Amino acid sequence: MPPVPCSLLLLTRRLLAAFGCAPALGLALALALVWARPAAADALDGVLEVRSAYVNIDKGVFLLYSRVEYPMTPAINEALRDGISLTFDLEVRVERQRRMWFNSSVVDLTLRRELTYHVVSDRYVVHDVRSGDQTTFATLDEALAFLGKVDAWPVLVEPQLDGGNYTISVRAGMRRGHLPASLRAILFWTDDWARQSEWYTWSLPV
Repeated sequence: MPPVPCSLLLLTRRLLAAFGCAPALGLALALALVWARPAAADALDGVLEVRSAYVNIDKGVFLLYSRVEYPMTPAINEALRDGISLTFDLEVRVERQRRMWFNSSVVDLTLRRELTYHVVSDRYVVHDVRSGDQTTFATLDEALAFLGKVDAWPVLVEPQLDGGNYTISVRAGMRRGHLPASLRAILFWTDDWARQSEWYTWSLPV
């Protein structure tokens, strides 16, 4: 079965709230309304791109700096306000180049953060999955700008390099994370909606 778009999830939730109908009926009504109109654009449509990335070396530690542009659509904002979370991944790979053979992997890391909306405080919350740190923002624009800016992330140390030529690549991605229980019960079979940028690759300065 094909994945259900975010717009359908939101429509189903609203039908359940507005009419107090059974979950199956709510989903059926939502499907009927969606199929009766032209297909809407994907909720994650828009620019998703690594705009720039580079590393600085400080006392033998390679620190990554990157700037990513994420899409910002009304559907994303509505999804967050309806209790759906978004997961943002920034992947980095360092590979040693080898002639006449595949490159060898030196580093493969992911910086994972989650974006949610807190109803009581009316704030957008960014949670770093690994460190547990949380930062809140008044607007979605501010939260996405924060997510798109990574400074001084340690990704490599000099002892991991043993000569030769290396490349470093960065890719950004976003996907649906947590689904509220009211939707999870009736839409457990849907695929996550997700997008990834192209790899941004350059030669590692060694």
